[in-house]
Amino acid sequence: MCGINGIISVTSSPLQSTIVQMNNALAHRGPDDEGVFIQDNLALGHRRLSIIDLSPSGHQPMSYAEGRYTIVYNGELYNYAEIREELLQLPVPCTFKTQTDTEVILAAFSVWGNDCLKKMNGMFAFAIFDQQLKRLFMARDRMGIKPLYYYKKDNLFVFSSELRALLKSGLVPRSLDPNNLVDYLRYQTVHAPGTIIKDVFMLMPGHWATIDLSSSELSIKAYWDLKPGIMQDSESPTYVEACEHVNTLFTKAVKRRLVADVPFGAFLSGGIDSSAVVGKMSQLSSVPIKTFSISFYEKEYTEEQYSRQIAKKFNTEHQDIKLSANDFKNEIPSALKAMDHPSGDGPNTYVVSKFTKQAGITMALSGLGGDELFAGYAVFKRCKSLLENYWLRNTPLGIRKFGGSVLKNIRPSVATDKIAEVLNLSQLSVENFYPISRQVLFDDQISQLLNFAKLPPNEVQKIAHEISSKMDSDNSVLSLVSALEISTYMQNVLLGDTDQMSMASALEVRVPFLDYELVEYILSLKDELKYPITPKKLFVDAMGDLLPREIVNRPKMGFSFPWQRWLKTDLKQFCEERIHSLAKRNIFNESGLVNLWKRFLANDKSITWSRIWYLVVLENWLIENNIES
Repeated sequence: MCGINGIISVTSSPLQSTIVQMNNALAHRGPDDEGVFIQDNLALGHRRLSIIDLSPSGHQPMSYAEGRYTIVYNGELYNYAEIREELLQLPVPCTFKTQTDTEVILAAFSVWGNDCLKKMNGMFAFAIFDQQLKRLFMARDRMGIKPLYYYKKDNLFVFSSELRALLKSGLVPRSLDPNNLVDYLRYQTVHAPGTIIKDVFMLMPGHWATIDLSSSELSIKAYWDLKPGIMQDSESPTYVEACEHVNTLFTKAVKRRLVADVPFGAFLSGGIDSSAVVGKMSQLSSVPIKTFSISFYEKEYTEEQYSRQIAKKFNTEHQDIKLSANDFKNEIPSALKAMDHPSGDGPNTYVVSKFTKQAGITMALSGLGGDELFAGYAVFKRCKSLLENYWLRNTPLGIRKFGGSVLKNIRPSVATDKIAEVLNLSQLSVENFYPISRQVLFDDQISQLLNFAKLPPNEVQKIAHEISSKMDSDNSVLSLVSALEISTYMQNVLLGDTDQMSMASALEVRVPFLDYELVEYILSLKDELKYPITPKKLFVDAMGDLLPREIVNRPKMGFSFPWQRWLKTDLKQFCEERIHSLAKRNIFNESGLVNLWKRFLANDKSITWSRIWYLVVLENWLIENNIES
């Protein structure tokens, strides 16, 4: 796990000093080593966090084929040993000087070109310079676990693992993107390929790109598509067969992610997903697994009893990191400082990662992705119920709108805001309902905060339309919702937060639930095989007796701290300063934003802490990074 940078410039810009400056901005991602490669109008930079082959031979940028190819690479290729063996069995075998997955990627690219991506199972973002063709090739993993940002203007191209490193180059204007600001206000994030900074983009998951060093022509193409392809009746497995195959794929996914030459462990909350990961790790490992959980002195926030139960069952070397709610609150400023791109979430991951790293762990497995795949969120049942609720779908639009308006006035809350938005829909379909389910503020509320004549189109609505147009949504609702969750909230909030907050502590996090072979299989299954009568039934049944019943049937908790109170007491001054600072920006309507804050302080039930906090985070990030708006 590392950080990568690159510059292509036909002007006489100081490549050496600029790429070093970008590398320095990524020092937290790779404290073990750094390197620079410069040739003609190209500069590549790398910061290394050593996980596989800790020797100096893993130094990057790394070259191959007598210097024709040079790579900077961030990530892990889990099946690199199999690919390496395949390359050794070719009629003209590849030669290797190291035991790294980095060299395997170089060799695979030298043989198969961009088709090498189809053979790769891992999380990665990398760039390979082909000296012979004078071309840079870049790629990002299928699930979007590792980030890759870029900026292109005329004959200048800059890329990096982090947005802040792009800004540190001095080559990228520090300007807020107004349209993507609206996306952030709707969904507490900006959906790829956009970012909060104007003219800065992300390479999309499952895509590769090439840029010619002489012409600066950029070409981007997809090599994988998250398209739910539901099996036909003749192909569809029985429930028992599905359980067996899920078990096989999940076991294989965990096993792949245990390859490391550094101390590793797992996050353990005591929920279904993290418990299953730890259970499989213990079955596959010859030594006890190290597990880590955060627990709290305040009983209403702690999950300690569940994590301890799993640790005891699988005989793990368990460390329970005990904090008070105030300890957690005191970490918030550090978490915000570590934030690479503004997000309404993140401090939770920062705290867990920081204390896990301090315990001596460099790599940890996480249960992230289980809810998205196996219908663990309430939105799955709601979407299913929506399609089955014929009387509501057949109720005239005018009556539905009137009912929603009355409900908002009688019982104001975030929930009734969402219900009213749903009742206002001209067509009650999953593709129209889902974007509302994840929305923080709605367009009429956002219009009161901004000096906009008209708001741009809703990005999640566009994504929902594109995905639903590829499948029969009436017969595969759960797979459709899974694809929407993965493509929006998971990739752009959860994975983004996990990457930036774990790498702030130089901790690598691996996510076996997002093994693409497992994802493809689950999305191909019919709804009746995975309908969540009980929590994540298909997955739980697939695990057999691995999980205790107490864990399966326990209430879902997660981190649920007294944010509402904190924002009005301990964090009030911090929040108020940033709300008023944000309100002074020309793009915002000052009175509208200040009024939102006053309504929150006055206990308006429709203004929850989450509708305030992500505005505080936004302004804090804009100040930290000196962004103009």
